[in-house]
Amino acid sequence: MSDRISPPEALIYAMVTVSAADRTISTEELDRIDSIVRDLPPFHAYTRHWLADTAQQCGMILKKPDGVDQVLALIKKFLPARLHETAYVLCAEVAASDLSVHTDETHFMDLLAATLGLDKETCAALERGARARHQRA
Repeated sequence: MSDRISPPEALIYAMVTVSAADRTISTEELDRIDSIVRDLPPFHAYTRHWLADTAQQCGMILKKPDGVDQVLALIKKFLPARLHETAYVLCAEVAASDLSVHTDETHFMDLLAATLGLDKETCAALERGARARHQRA
């Protein structure tokens, strides 16, 4: 396991893991992660090259038998409490981006919520907002 990751890297790890949870990373999910990193304040100091490197590092951890647990431990250790809801809502955004939230994605988000100490009501509100933003006319 990596010794240290930055808070933005922890957010990337969360998004990559939810995207990979169903063992299929869709184009919509990749595009959403890219747009989140390109547009949101936590990532302003980073480039696309950094995103690719961070995603690959996360993928290497996820390939291990206890990879999800290792990723969750890194997120918990290095993500400040003020970004816990941010991590969850970004995962909800990625999961909703292809308009099909799979059971494995929901399971990871439940694990993330438990790891970060987020209550069910907060999670439900964050998920609903993400779904609403991804509806098509």
